[in-house]
Amino acid sequence: MSRPPRCRRICSMPKADRFCPVGGTDTEPILLTLDEYEVIRLVDLEQQTHEQCAEQMDISRSTVQEIYESARCKVAACLVYGKPLHITGGNYRICGGQENDLCGRRCKEPALRTKKFNSNQKGENIMRIAVTYENGQIFQHFGHTEQFKLYEVEDGKITGSEVVDTNGSGHGALAGFLMQHGVNTLICGGIGGGAQAALAEAGIKLYGGVSGDADAAVNALLSDNLGYDPNVHCSHHDHEHGEGGHTCGNHGCGSHSCH
Repeated sequence: MSRPPRCRRICSMPKADRFCPVGGTDTEPILLTLDEYEVIRLVDLEQQTHEQCAEQMDISRSTVQEIYESARCKVAACLVYGKPLHITGGNYRICGGQENDLCGRRCKEPALRTKKFNSNQKGENIMRIAVTYENGQIFQHFGHTEQFKLYEVEDGKITGSEVVDTNGSGHGALAGFLMQHGVNTLICGGIGGGAQAALAEAGIKLYGGVSGDADAAVNALLSDNLGYDPNVHCSHHDHEHGEGGHTCGNHGCGSHSCH
């Protein structure tokens, strides 16, 4: 399993997190993560070098370069194709004036702005919920899911949804995949301990051990009525990655064991 990316330090939340072009016809937004936003702010607005940006964000210069290229590509796509831009998600922590001796500058942002952007409480900012997905149902093995259904929720109401392919991403990469899509909440069936740790590191709230209709599960979560297993564990997950190289195919972990 790949190591989760290092948490990136940002100074504060953006004053505006949504931008929509006048006359644009494409309603599907491009998602710019908070760490991508911060790199754009530091490099393009404050004219910092990549070395200075890396020091302030507590990451390597090569990571800054990767984030910067990704962010510039997304901004360019918004301009060229007239797409809305939403700033959300990412792997970050907020300095908020609490790390003045570390961040390389005298941060003037008040500490009260340390409130996390992607709160999972209803009615506060937005949620982006992912569900392991297959033919309308919750797919029962997180690491083998070929699709997620993503739901955007604002003020406790679903405002949009889409189905996205994982493009072959395995256990170790799926937490990063969700993070790049701005996800802060996951509903799934069976899931192994390593994947749970990666999700926790990425700040993604997990509701595991859930089965049935995907849409119904999301609505149940929003009404505080979702039945889930806080101690969920994929019973054969550890064997799957052991020395025997056992794999379980495309059946659901939550419903039966491997043969």
